[in-house]
Amino acid sequence: MPGRPAAFSRISTRSVAPADRVDLWEDYNRRALVGLTCSPYSEDGLLATQTNTGLGSLRLAGIAGNEHVIERSPRTCRAAPKDSVFATLLVSGRAVFFHGGDCFTLGAGDLVLYDTRRSYLLGFPTAMRQLLVDMPREVFAERCLPGGVPAPLVFGRGAPDEAPLLRCLETVLAGRFGRPGTGDAAAERTVLELVRSLAVLRGDGGRGGGEPGTRLLLAKEHIDRHLADPRLGPEHVANALGISTRQLGRDFRRAGPSPSRYILERRLERARQDLADPASARLTVADIAHRWGFAGQPHFTRVFRDRFGRTPGEIRPAVMGPGRADSAVVRQSSRDTL
Repeated sequence: MPGRPAAFSRISTRSVAPADRVDLWEDYNRRALVGLTCSPYSEDGLLATQTNTGLGSLRLAGIAGNEHVIERSPRTCRAAPKDSVFATLLVSGRAVFFHGGDCFTLGAGDLVLYDTRRSYLLGFPTAMRQLLVDMPREVFAERCLPGGVPAPLVFGRGAPDEAPLLRCLETVLAGRFGRPGTGDAAAERTVLELVRSLAVLRGDGGRGGGEPGTRLLLAKEHIDRHLADPRLGPEHVANALGISTRQLGRDFRRAGPSPSRYILERRLERARQDLADPASARLTVADIAHRWGFAGQPHFTRVFRDRFGRTPGEIRPAVMGPGRADSAVVRQSSRDTL
């Protein structure tokens, strides 16, 4: 059995000659993730990168590559045993997952949940990128599904109940590779709760998002997708989640600001990003305020100053194009004093 993998590691097959890439990839995966065999299907050979990091009791992998197939055959399962459940989220590209007599086609945003003790094949006919969660089987049984995963489960962004959970999971996982080792306990809990919610969806008639932590994640995901809608408010969010506004308020109070305050903070932050972005120089402050759901510029200017200690005009880049910078600042200064 391989020793415990490093807390953070990264590999690229471009670091070796084309003839050595498959051996490098298989050896690295055997040590860092799982025993497998790999077959490239590109004239360029195997061009792939992998980043691995720990998250409490979990391991995460971010993998990108060109056309290839990986297989964990019965022989490999015996030679390199692995007692985990994998959740593999395809971020981009297409894939085919073969397990026993079943064959599933995956598209961007789909996730497959499977037991690594059983053989499988995963083929990528296009360039691909995926995020993978490696959950020790005892952790998965305790925190997600007591019975484990007897057969693979496939979840898709085309399913209304599953799509928000998948988007949340992708956001959480993608964020871990930029800051490994920070906030591990909370992030581990979030990942397991999202995986559990997805798995439970198949067994309880679609009530997989019933845990308070999951509801909060879904509420925030809904808010971020509807910030531009001026009608967005606690009632709008509660209706989307199928809960009462009182329950929504309780879920938010466990973590910090109220739903209304959270919506305002997110709108202000997105507006601040646009104001500071030279690419938005052609937009007026009123345009940006409207873009992020503010009904009027005076109200936007007031709450913006309260939040950031500066007016929207003071956030804008000093140079926004020939003849525009000074006049824009003057116009905004006069507006901010209204």
